[in-house]
Amino acid sequence: MSVTITKSETSASVVKDGLRASSGAIVSVGVLSLVLNILMLTGPMFMLQVYDRVLTSHSVPTLIALGAIAIVLYAFFGLFSMFRSWMTARIGSSLDHRLAASAFDASVQIPLKTRGKMQKIEPVRDLEQIRSFISGPGLTALFDLPFLPFYLIIVYLLHPMLGLLGTVGAAILVTSTLLHEWLVKGPTADLNAKRQNDRGLIAAARDNAEVLSAMGMLPSLRQRWLGHHNKTLAANQKLSSRSAAFSSFTKMARFMLQSGALALGAYLAIKGELSPGAMIASSIILSRALAPVEQVIGQWRNFVSARLAMKQLEKIIPGLEQVETETKLPAPTQKLEVIGLTVMAPGTSDAALKGIALSLQAGDAVGVIGSSGAGKTTLARALLGIWPSARGEIRLDGALTDQFTKEVIGNSIGYLPQDVELFDGTIAENIARFHSQATSDEIVEAAKLAGCHDMILGFAKGYDTVIGEAGRSLSGGQRQCIGLARAVFGKPFLIVLDEPNSNLDQTGEMALNKAILALRKAGSIVMIIAHRHSALASVNKVLALKDGHQAAFGPRNDVMEQLFANQTTNKGELKVVKK
Repeated sequence: MSVTITKSETSASVVKDGLRASSGAIVSVGVLSLVLNILMLTGPMFMLQVYDRVLTSHSVPTLIALGAIAIVLYAFFGLFSMFRSWMTARIGSSLDHRLAASAFDASVQIPLKTRGKMQKIEPVRDLEQIRSFISGPGLTALFDLPFLPFYLIIVYLLHPMLGLLGTVGAAILVTSTLLHEWLVKGPTADLNAKRQNDRGLIAAARDNAEVLSAMGMLPSLRQRWLGHHNKTLAANQKLSSRSAAFSSFTKMARFMLQSGALALGAYLAIKGELSPGAMIASSIILSRALAPVEQVIGQWRNFVSARLAMKQLEKIIPGLEQVETETKLPAPTQKLEVIGLTVMAPGTSDAALKGIALSLQAGDAVGVIGSSGAGKTTLARALLGIWPSARGEIRLDGALTDQFTKEVIGNSIGYLPQDVELFDGTIAENIARFHSQATSDEIVEAAKLAGCHDMILGFAKGYDTVIGEAGRSLSGGQRQCIGLARAVFGKPFLIVLDEPNSNLDQTGEMALNKAILALRKAGSIVMIIAHRHSALASVNKVLALKDGHQAAFGPRNDVMEQLFANQTTNKGELKVVKK
C-alpha cells in the first residue's frame, strides 16, 4: 500500500517550512527595509543642506526646492513603512494559516498521547506568540539592525573621529544586547513555565467547578493557585527588572552618544575640520544607527518567548502528526480482529493490557467485564486508536486501522465515554459530530435510535437548542443520551460504549438495549464496557479481563457460567471470581 508522508514528518522544522512558504514576502520586507533605511537619511541630509547651503547663500528658491524634495521623500517613507507593516502582518497570518490546523490537532492530542510536562504545552498559544512577534515591531527591528554599519560608514565619511565614536558606542550597545540575551533567556523560560502552571490550575478548577463548590474546596484551591501565582509574579518582576535595566541603559547610552557626537562635531567645526551642517547631520545619523539596537532590546523579551514557542512547536507537531494513506480503502463492514494486543499507557513502561485476542463479526455485541483496573477502558482506547499498541494488531476487515483514511475510520467508529463532554452548539450539531453535510433525517434517526428524540422535542427549540459550553445546562442522563445519539450517528461499524447505563433510569436502559439490538441488526459491532448485569442483556458475547489479562472470551452464557458466581455488590457490580 502506498502512503504519503506529511511535510512535517520529512522536515526538521515545521515553523521554518511555514516561513519558507512566505519567502517572497520576507524578501519584500528585506527590500523595503533597505529602502526605508536609505530614506531615513532624508532628515539629516536636509539639515546638512540647509545649514551649509541655504544659510550661507540666503537662497529662498534653494530652500523651497530642498523642502519639496524632502516632502516627497517623506511621503515615500510613510508609504513604504505602511507596506512593510502590511507585509509582516501577512507573513504572520500566512504562518498561522499553515500551522493553525496542526496546532489545534496537537492541542487535542497532547492529553491523549503524552504525559507529564508535555501536558502543559499549548501549541495554539505558542503559534499566537510567534505570529504576534512577526506581525509586531520585533521583526522590523531585526531587519533594521544589519544597517547599523551602513550608517557608521556615512558618519566615517563625514569625519573619521565621529565614525570611531559611533563604532565604540555601537560595540557597547551590541555587547549589552548579547549580555541581555544571556541574562533573560533562563528567566523567560521559567516565567513561561510558571504561567502554564497557573493556566493549567485554572482550567482544572473550571472543569471541576461543581466539585469545588459542593465540597468547599474553593478557598483551599484558591490559596494554592495564589501561591503559584505569586511565584509567577516574582519571576515576571525579576525578568521585567532586568529588561528595564538594559532598556534604560541603552537609552542612556544612545542619548549620551548623540550628545557626545554633537559635542565632538562642534569641536571639529571650531577647528575648521567639519561644517555646522555635517555636525548636526552626524549626530542625527548616529542616533538613527543605534535606534534599532534599542528597539531590539525593548522587544527581546518577545523575541525570546517567540523562540521558545517555536522550539515547542517543532518538538510537538511532527511527533503527533500521522501518516495519511494515499490509497483509500472502503469502510469496514465485516469483522474486527484483535491479535495478541499489548498496550502501555503513553509515557509508561508497564503494560496495562497483555496478549488480548478476539474476533467479532458484523452484528456481534460483546460485553467487556472485570473489576476496576482490569484494563477495560484501556482496551477501548486501543480499539479507538487513542492509545497505540505496544505489540499485536487491531484489524478491521483484515486491514490495520492506520491503513484507512482518517475520514473513513472516523465515520466508522462511534464512542460513548464514561464522562460525556458535549460542545458549545446546538443539540443537532452535537449529534451530527458537527459535520456540515449531515441531514436532518440522519440526526433525527440517530436520536430515535438512542431513545432521546422525545426528550429533545421537550426543549423549547428542540434540536436547535443551544446547550452551552460542555453541555453543563443538561442533566447527566440528558448528556449521556445525546452522547449515545452522537456515538450511533450514521450507524458506525464499530461502536464502543463505556458504561453507557451509568446515568440512565430503567426506561433509558430499555432504550439502550433496544438501540444495541437495532445496531446489531444493521451490521454494527458493539462493545459495551459494563459493571452491571443489565448492560449485558443485548450482547451475544462476553470478554472477561483480570489484571490486564484475558480471563475468558466467548458466547455470553458460556462465559458467565464459567467465570461468574451469581454474586453482586449492593451496587450491582460484577466480580470476577475463580471457581
